[in-house]
This record gives sequence, structure tokens and C-alpha cells, in this order.
Amino acid sequence: PGTIIEGKTTVGKGSILGPNTMIVDCQIGEDVRINSSQCYESRIDSGAKIGPFSHIRPHCHIKSGVKIGAYVEVKNANIGDKTSLAHLCYVGDADVGSKVNFGCGTITVNYDGVKKHRTTVEDEAFIGCNSNLVAPVKIGRGAYVAAGSTVTDEVPPDALAIARCRQTNKENWVAAWKKKKSGV
Repeated sequence: PGTIIEGKTTVGKGSILGPNTMIVDCQIGEDVRINSSQCYESRIDSGAKIGPFSHIRPHCHIKSGVKIGAYVEVKNANIGDKTSLAHLCYVGDADVGSKVNFGCGTITVNYDGVKKHRTTVEDEAFIGCNSNLVAPVKIGRGAYVAAGSTVTDEVPPDALAIARCRQTNKENWVAAWKKKKSGV
């Protein structure tokens, strides 16, 4: 129910589209599941699982066995076999290898205010939750990005990138701020 298929869309055997799904000008492989999502001008290979509430924007190639979960947006990107973007991610202008894991809240920062840049993530990389990959940037094969990192430089294969400040606690800061704010 509520599923709309438009344009030059093809759908492979055993695929399930919907409910509440919009597909426009896409090539959908076999045994694909798209649940409550929108897909435009893209190719989705066999065994991919998309949704709910995902948005596949134009010029994407979602390869076999990929998982794109809740509230994920992908634009102008190639996503390799068995890669997981489980939830709450934006991956735009990117080339992502196979068996990559994107943690919740990961963003490819593709626009610098003037032009768009690409991000490359090689096979078997692991991107920790709430990370920003600031393009142009490359994450090497098997590399890890620590949760909460903002990565602006290349990460070599099998390296761990930690791009965040150490936590600092400012004792009694709130009380001092409230006192200053109240004028006391």
C-alpha cells in the first residue's frame, strides 16, 4: 500500500517494495527490500535492504547485500557490497568500499561553501558513531575512525584516527555562569 513506481524503473524477482515507498527511474535487483523509503535515478543491486525512512538520491549505486537503515540519506555515492549504514547517516559524493561499517550519526561533509568534494572509504573500514569525514578525504582499507571524530586528513590503511579533543571538566562553571548572568 502507498507505493509508487515511476519512470524507467525495473524490479528484480523476489524484491519487496513498500509500504509507502517511492521509486523513480531505478534499477532494482533481485531480493531487494525497500521499506517506507524514497529512491531516485539509482541502481540497487540484489539483496540490499533499505529503510525505513531512507532517501536514495540520484546517481547512487547500492551494491549487493548493503544495509541502509532508518533515516539514512545517500547522494551521488557508490556503496560497496555488504556495507552497513544502519541509521542516521548522510553519505553524499562518496565512494565506499565493501564491508564498511558506518556508525550512527556519521556524515560525509561534502560541501565547502563553494564546491562539492568526494570522500573515499576503502574496504573493511570502520567509522565510529557521530563522526564527520570532511571531503576531500580518504579512509584507508581496514582503518578505524574513533567515535566523535572530525577527520580532515587521510587515514592510512589499518590505522586508528582519533580527531577530537580530550574532555575537560570546568568545576563550578555553571554556578559562576548563573551568578554572572543574574548580575549578582
